[in-house]
Amino acid sequence: ALVDVRKIKTALQETGLKASVCGAFGPSRDLTNSSLKVQENGLNYIESCLDICSELGASFLGGPMYAAVGKARMLPQDERKKEWALAVKNLQKVCAMAEARDLKIALEPLNRFESDLVNTAEDAVRLVEDINHPAAQIMLDSFHMSIEEKNIEKAILCAGDKLVHLQVA
Repeated sequence: ALVDVRKIKTALQETGLKASVCGAFGPSRDLTNSSLKVQENGLNYIESCLDICSELGASFLGGPMYAAVGKARMLPQDERKKEWALAVKNLQKVCAMAEARDLKIALEPLNRFESDLVNTAEDAVRLVEDINHPAAQIMLDSFHMSIEEKNIEKAILCAGDKLVHLQVA
Protein backbone atom coordinates (compact mmCIF):
# COMPACT_ATOMS: atom_id res chain seq x y z
CA ALA A 1 0.00 0.00 0.00
CA LEU A 2 2.97 2.33 0.55
CA VAL A 3 4.47 1.73 -2.88
CA ASP A 4 3.73 4.44 -5.45
CA VAL A 5 3.90 2.25 -8.55
CA ARG A 6 3.30 5.15 -10.94
CA LYS A 7 6.27 7.11 -9.56
CA ILE A 8 8.50 4.06 -9.72
CA LYS A 9 7.40 3.26 -13.26
CA THR A 10 8.11 6.83 -14.35
CA ALA A 11 11.56 6.74 -12.73
CA LEU A 12 12.33 3.42 -14.41
CA GLN A 13 11.33 4.83 -17.81
CA GLU A 14 13.36 8.01 -17.27
CA THR A 15 16.50 6.12 -16.25
CA GLY A 16 16.21 3.08 -18.51
CA LEU A 17 16.42 0.77 -15.50
CA LYS A 18 14.44 -2.46 -15.08
CA ALA A 19 12.67 -3.45 -11.90
CA SER A 20 13.20 -6.50 -9.75
CA VAL A 21 10.67 -7.07 -7.00
CA CYS A 22 11.37 -8.97 -3.78
CA GLY A 23 8.75 -9.43 -1.10
CA ALA A 24 9.09 -9.06 2.67
CA PHE A 25 7.77 -12.02 4.63
CA GLY A 26 7.18 -11.51 8.34
CA PRO A 27 5.08 -13.57 10.77
CA SER A 28 1.76 -12.17 9.51
CA ARG A 29 2.53 -13.42 5.95
CA ASP A 30 3.71 -16.93 6.79
CA LEU A 31 2.50 -19.53 4.29
CA THR A 32 3.50 -22.31 6.73
CA ASN A 33 1.56 -20.94 9.70
CA SER A 34 -1.16 -23.26 11.00
CA SER A 35 -3.63 -20.35 10.92
CA LEU A 36 -5.58 -20.16 7.66
CA LYS A 37 -6.00 -16.43 8.28
CA VAL A 38 -2.22 -15.90 8.35
CA GLN A 39 -1.78 -18.05 5.23
CA GLU A 40 -4.50 -16.07 3.45
CA ASN A 41 -2.85 -12.79 4.46
CA GLY A 42 0.41 -14.06 2.97
CA LEU A 43 -1.31 -15.10 -0.26
CA ASN A 44 -3.05 -11.71 -0.52
CA TYR A 45 0.25 -9.90 0.03
CA ILE A 46 1.96 -12.01 -2.64
CA GLU A 47 -0.89 -11.32 -5.06
CA SER A 48 -0.45 -7.57 -4.53
CA CYS A 49 3.30 -7.96 -5.14
CA LEU A 50 2.59 -9.88 -8.35
CA ASP A 51 0.35 -7.02 -9.47
CA ILE A 52 3.23 -4.59 -8.82
CA CYS A 53 5.54 -6.85 -10.84
CA SER A 54 3.09 -6.72 -13.74
CA GLU A 55 2.75 -2.95 -13.56
CA LEU A 56 6.52 -2.42 -13.45
CA GLY A 57 7.39 -4.97 -16.11
CA ALA A 58 9.30 -7.23 -13.73
CA SER A 59 9.36 -10.85 -14.85
CA PHE A 60 9.28 -12.45 -11.40
CA LEU A 61 8.56 -11.93 -7.72
CA GLY A 62 11.47 -13.03 -5.56
CA GLY A 63 12.10 -13.76 -1.94
CA PRO A 64 11.70 -16.32 0.81
CA MET A 65 7.94 -16.48 0.38
CA TYR A 66 7.72 -20.09 1.59
CA ALA A 67 7.75 -19.06 5.31
CA ALA A 68 8.22 -16.12 7.64
CA VAL A 69 11.74 -14.78 7.97
CA GLY A 70 13.07 -15.36 11.47
CA LYS A 71 11.72 -18.87 11.97
CA ALA A 72 14.89 -20.64 13.03
CA ARG A 73 13.82 -23.50 15.27
CA MET A 74 14.74 -27.10 15.91
CA LEU A 75 11.52 -28.86 14.90
CA PRO A 76 10.68 -32.54 15.11
CA GLN A 77 10.74 -34.19 11.68
CA ASP A 78 6.93 -34.61 11.53
CA GLU A 79 6.42 -30.87 12.21
CA ARG A 80 8.99 -30.00 9.54
CA LYS A 81 7.16 -32.23 7.02
CA LYS A 82 3.86 -30.49 7.82
CA GLU A 83 5.38 -27.04 7.26
CA TRP A 84 7.04 -28.19 4.04
CA ALA A 85 3.71 -29.57 2.78
CA LEU A 86 1.96 -26.28 3.63
CA ALA A 87 4.67 -24.34 1.79
CA VAL A 88 4.30 -26.56 -1.28
CA LYS A 89 0.49 -26.35 -1.27
CA ASN A 90 0.42 -22.57 -0.88
CA LEU A 91 3.25 -21.98 -3.37
CA GLN A 92 1.32 -24.00 -5.94
CA LYS A 93 -1.46 -21.41 -5.49
CA VAL A 94 1.12 -18.62 -5.81
CA CYS A 95 2.46 -20.18 -9.02
CA ALA A 96 -1.04 -20.23 -10.49
CA MET A 97 -1.41 -16.52 -9.62
CA ALA A 98 1.98 -15.78 -11.19
CA GLU A 99 1.24 -17.79 -14.32
CA ALA A 100 -2.04 -15.91 -14.80
CA ARG A 101 0.07 -12.73 -15.03
CA ASP A 102 2.77 -14.34 -17.20
CA LEU A 103 5.21 -14.12 -14.27
CA LYS A 104 7.50 -16.45 -12.34
CA ILE A 105 8.31 -16.69 -8.67
CA ALA A 106 11.93 -16.89 -7.52
CA LEU A 107 12.35 -18.71 -4.21
CA GLU A 108 15.30 -17.50 -2.16
CA PRO A 109 17.11 -19.73 0.32
CA LEU A 110 18.08 -17.93 3.53
CA ASN A 111 20.77 -18.75 6.06
CA ARG A 112 19.94 -20.86 9.11
CA PHE A 113 19.71 -17.78 11.33
CA GLU A 114 16.82 -16.41 9.26
CA SER A 115 14.98 -19.57 8.19
CA ASP A 116 14.83 -23.22 9.10
CA LEU A 117 13.01 -24.41 5.97
CA VAL A 118 15.08 -23.55 2.87
CA ASN A 119 18.77 -22.79 3.44
CA THR A 120 20.65 -24.05 0.39
CA ALA A 121 20.34 -24.20 -3.37
CA GLU A 122 19.69 -27.92 -2.98
CA ASP A 123 16.76 -27.17 -0.62
CA ALA A 124 15.38 -24.67 -3.14
CA VAL A 125 15.65 -27.20 -5.98
CA ARG A 126 13.79 -29.78 -3.88
CA LEU A 127 11.07 -27.23 -3.12
CA VAL A 128 10.72 -26.28 -6.78
CA GLU A 129 10.52 -29.96 -7.72
CA ASP A 130 7.83 -30.58 -5.08
CA ILE A 131 5.84 -27.56 -6.26
CA ASN A 132 6.07 -28.99 -9.77
CA HIS A 133 4.92 -25.87 -11.62
CA PRO A 134 6.75 -24.05 -14.45
CA ALA A 135 6.39 -20.70 -12.66
CA ALA A 136 8.47 -21.93 -9.69
CA GLN A 137 12.08 -20.75 -10.05
CA ILE A 138 15.03 -19.89 -7.80
CA MET A 139 17.00 -16.82 -6.81
CA LEU A 140 20.25 -17.03 -4.88
CA ASP A 141 21.95 -14.46 -2.65
CA SER A 142 25.70 -14.67 -2.14
CA PHE A 143 25.35 -13.37 1.42
CA HIS A 144 23.28 -16.39 2.47
CA MET A 145 25.32 -18.69 0.25
CA SER A 146 28.55 -17.65 1.98
CA ILE A 147 27.08 -18.95 5.25
CA GLU A 148 25.34 -22.10 4.03
CA GLU A 149 27.03 -23.39 0.89
CA LYS A 150 30.27 -25.37 0.99
CA ASN A 151 30.90 -24.51 -2.66
CA ILE A 152 29.20 -21.46 -4.22
CA GLU A 153 29.92 -22.56 -7.79
CA LYS A 154 28.33 -25.96 -7.16
CA ALA A 155 25.32 -24.26 -5.56
CA ILE A 156 24.79 -22.10 -8.64
CA LEU A 157 25.17 -25.14 -10.88
CA CYS A 158 22.73 -27.04 -8.65
CA ALA A 159 20.07 -24.36 -9.24
CA GLY A 160 20.75 -24.81 -12.95
CA ASP A 161 18.16 -23.59 -15.40
CA LYS A 162 15.78 -22.75 -12.52
CA LEU A 163 18.04 -19.86 -11.46
CA VAL A 164 16.48 -16.57 -12.60
CA HIS A 165 18.26 -14.08 -10.33
CA LEU A 166 21.50 -13.84 -8.39
CA GLN A 167 22.09 -11.20 -5.73
CA VAL A 168 25.72 -10.43 -5.06
CA ALA A 169 26.66 -9.00 -1.68
